[in-house]
Amino acid sequence: MSQKSVFLDRDGVINKLVYRNGKLTSPRSIEEFEFEEGIEPPLQRLSAEGFRLFVVTNQPEIARGLVTRESVSVMTARVMSLPVIEEVRVCPHDDDDGCSCRKPQPGMLIELAQRHGISIGESYIVGDTWRDSSAGSNAGCKSIILDRPYNHADPADWRVVSLSSAVDLICAC
Repeated sequence: MSQKSVFLDRDGVINKLVYRNGKLTSPRSIEEFEFEEGIEPPLQRLSAEGFRLFVVTNQPEIARGLVTRESVSVMTARVMSLPVIEEVRVCPHDDDDGCSCRKPQPGMLIELAQRHGISIGESYIVGDTWRDSSAGSNAGCKSIILDRPYNHADPADWRVVSLSSAVDLICAC
């Protein structure tokens, strides 16, 4: 039986971004890692509505030598401490690596869908950049962008103000 899922970006959706050198970026250590406020209730609601939840994250700072795989593993374990998250997939590559997993490529979504019997057409991706929405479109699922000051030009099927609003939308469809 095919199931529906929600693929969630990590940085800017599950956890807060970090200001570094005047730019928003991913946390590089567990000390910098902080969940977004009120993250658990909307995730629990999705799970209660029958959606399987997966996190798909680009972490190019591994390839750039700015964060270790071990640090990312510790942060992944923190995300997995959320009881409704089934799996976290991490792309450690940078653009020049030409992999199929780095969003906007759909590799992480397709692999998870195949392994877990997920119906991509009944699934959603929730992110905060065009890479997320494009990965969803390239995989064949619906995309929702959380409106942020840095992504006003980024395309998606829907744009909402918060994860709770995204969950309202998903549950209404």
